[in-house]
Amino acid sequence: MNDLSGGFTDPPAQSANAFRAILDAMARPGRIVTLDGLGRGPAPISAAAATVLLTLADRTTKLHLASSHDHVPLRDWIAFHLGAPLVAAEEASFALGSWAALAPLDRFAIGTPEYPDRAATLLVDGHDFDAEPVKLCGPGIRDTAELALPEREAFHRNHARFPLGWDAIFCGGDRLAALPRSTEIA
Repeated sequence: MNDLSGGFTDPPAQSANAFRAILDAMARPGRIVTLDGLGRGPAPISAAAATVLLTLADRTTKLHLASSHDHVPLRDWIAFHLGAPLVAAEEASFALGSWAALAPLDRFAIGTPEYPDRAATLLVDGHDFDAEPVKLCGPGIRDTAELALPEREAFHRNHARFPLGWDAIFCGGDRLAALPRSTEIA
């Protein structure tokens, strides 16, 4: 029997607090946010990634699980807590996995000129926030900011497509950071 626990114990308050934290991370690229009142899911999902899904995903959110996270206990947890349909990478609004498992990145939607908001958001789980940081600049950043990235080139290519391109939320343990497609790698 699978463990389906780990949802929010006080959904209105916890989802509101998590939403503010996620919004803060997106509005200030490079800022690492520590979450309180976390949701929990079965391994290998981090508490931060589980919290993001509990906050932003529901039965209308097309979710792709990369091979690193495509396990029956996590599928069951998603079905129970979110009801989100699991889809191929090309159809996903959100994609969850380790950076390596999310590759190749050209599978994910980047939006269209008419609807750039129809791009995918990559939830990069198991992120190493303590790796060597790179400098960031762009909207939401005064002068420059720093954030460890799994690689530079993919983010350079993604930013070059702006206003198209995917967005990324990095999760590890109880921390998250975001890198919208508008952010430039300095």
